[in-house]
Amino acid sequence: MSEPVRIGGAPIVTLRAQDAPSQGPAFLEAQVLPGRGMMLLQARLRLPSGEVVDALHAPAPEAAAQALSGGPDDFAGNAAFSFGGAILAPYANRIRGRALEGAREIETVVAGRTVRLPRNWGGKAPGAEQYAMHGLILDAGVPYEQPSPDRVTGRLAAGDFGGRWPGRIGLEFDWRLAGGELRLSIRTTNAGDSPAPIGLGWHPYFALPSGDRRQARLRLPADLRTEVDNYDEVLPTGRLLAVAGTPYDFNAAGGAPLEGLYLDDCFTALRRNAGQVTAEVIDPAAALGLKITTSSAAVQAMQVYAPPDQAFVVVEPQFNLADPYGSEWPKGFDTGMALLRPGSAVGYEVAVRAFAVGNP
Repeated sequence: MSEPVRIGGAPIVTLRAQDAPSQGPAFLEAQVLPGRGMMLLQARLRLPSGEVVDALHAPAPEAAAQALSGGPDDFAGNAAFSFGGAILAPYANRIRGRALEGAREIETVVAGRTVRLPRNWGGKAPGAEQYAMHGLILDAGVPYEQPSPDRVTGRLAAGDFGGRWPGRIGLEFDWRLAGGELRLSIRTTNAGDSPAPIGLGWHPYFALPSGDRRQARLRLPADLRTEVDNYDEVLPTGRLLAVAGTPYDFNAAGGAPLEGLYLDDCFTALRRNAGQVTAEVIDPAAALGLKITTSSAAVQAMQVYAPPDQAFVVVEPQFNLADPYGSEWPKGFDTGMALLRPGSAVGYEVAVRAFAVGNP
């Protein structure tokens, strides 16, 4: 018998739904990686037709283990946000700073304190800026338990993230399959004696079962998007642009087709309904839609990444805008980072539900 695949020193934890509806679209299984910051590797989804498919753009476990092996292409765990669904903490998106000579680090100021962060991403063009990307738990091992077949929990005493972050942080994770939905919740607590900044996010690559990206549709209830310098560095200029009347307006019921539009954009001024924000990724050719809903009041942004030549759409509910401590933002402007008092906590919740579109 072959040994089970281990990633980040821990086994893959498989969740199996116990109460999914017997017919119609539903999430049936999920694979979580406690050895890689509790990221989601894959989820299995039943389509309206009854066919069961992979819900995420991700390699098979053996190939994922190789990609997430900690090699040169996985510096600071950045391979974790190239597929599946990585959890982002204590910040989502980019943070800029001064590149340190002889080190793959930047130096910057976070909540009034000078810190060093891994310089693990950036533009590909010659001379393009490199920066810190998507937090400090991408390659973290998280102690976990599986209290039931449809649930896995984890608890990480992150502290100051190895001296890289102000304060002392504790993180609690909860993945579950419930009623055909996929659900993630995170509770972050300030376990120290001084204020601690925190920004949380999730980075899921939702696969389009039809493979036809041009006809896929996106609904995203937001009034503004952050302007970026270009789509290589993807750094904010500090300007917020209205989406109304532009190709980036996805507010209409049923969304708008993606066609050939390239997206790597951060949307904000989110519209809430009964305290919730719901985005939709719709694949009419597969008769499938996905609702991505967050009830977290701290979520102020959704980053969308969708290259025209790929059959996936990444929708990232996150607390903060890109480069939240950058000088490009007006003084006093709220970029979404929460500042936790000692002993206080903040939550993050997101649920994904599948629904049928048209005639299966």
